[in-house]
Amino acid sequence: MITVLLGLGGALVYGPADFLGGLASRRIRPVTVTAVAAAVGLVPLLVGSAVLGSRFSGQATAAGVVAGLSGAVGVLLLYAALAIGPMSVLSPLTAVFSAVVPVVVALVRGTVLSPLGVVALVVAVVAVVLVASVPDPGGARLTLRGVVTAAIAGCGFGGVVLGYDASPADSGVATLLVARTLQVVLLGTAALVTMWLGARLRRRPGGSSPASTTADVRPVAGRVRPDRVLVLVVIACGVFDALANVFIQAGLHSSDDPSTLPVMSVLNALYPIGTVVLAGIVLRERLTALQTAGIVLAFAASVGLAVS
Repeated sequence: MITVLLGLGGALVYGPADFLGGLASRRIRPVTVTAVAAAVGLVPLLVGSAVLGSRFSGQATAAGVVAGLSGAVGVLLLYAALAIGPMSVLSPLTAVFSAVVPVVVALVRGTVLSPLGVVALVVAVVAVVLVASVPDPGGARLTLRGVVTAAIAGCGFGGVVLGYDASPADSGVATLLVARTLQVVLLGTAALVTMWLGARLRRRPGGSSPASTTADVRPVAGRVRPDRVLVLVVIACGVFDALANVFIQAGLHSSDDPSTLPVMSVLNALYPIGTVVLAGIVLRERLTALQTAGIVLAFAASVGLAVS
């Protein structure tokens, strides 16, 4: 039961992180948002390390490197996929691969699931597809390149779960710190390179700056400047993202049951629930019938996993 609660907690915290990151990405480049959010996320992890302690063994460090590399690759390829194909197809595809990869690894290791557990996992994967499905107003065409890029991005996110699962139970937040530090370096480098290329493009004769979105973050109650709101949004994104990772690692080490890995991986992939619910509350975006059905199936799958 505690594993399911931690898995759902991680998914529900990841949702606001993605929502806030998407909101900030309307004003500045997505890669810049992820890089700054990753750096912000180091702060609560350092506080957690001071309070709870960290044991930087070789295994904990190696697991952190795997999680950090996988997460950075997943984020960058996800943005690349969504830039070249329909979000309504590629976003669910990414989420499904992020759930399926750890499940396949667990089954290869010899994990045996109960019949109810198998049904619940399948229902949860279907829920991921339904919840993550959103109309794509751009009319982008589905291409093999987009599908492959989204699939690899999903494998990257699945690698994050596998990395945290491989960390020693007594490592504390050591693995999280290693992973987050590596992501800061990689995503920060990618952000700087992107800024440098954009500057070079603008300096060329006849060149122009990359197209930017015009949506803004409005002041709260008319008293907070938009730039200050943007900073707070990115900070909150980083804190929620770090907290979600804490939930995931805690859930993975909450039980010695070999089914913990597949259960956590699928529950973690339910993060779009938090995103679409917040989009409905804050941005007044209406849930589609498919998304509503997906949320209902997600909770039904969670109950099934809890009692299986």
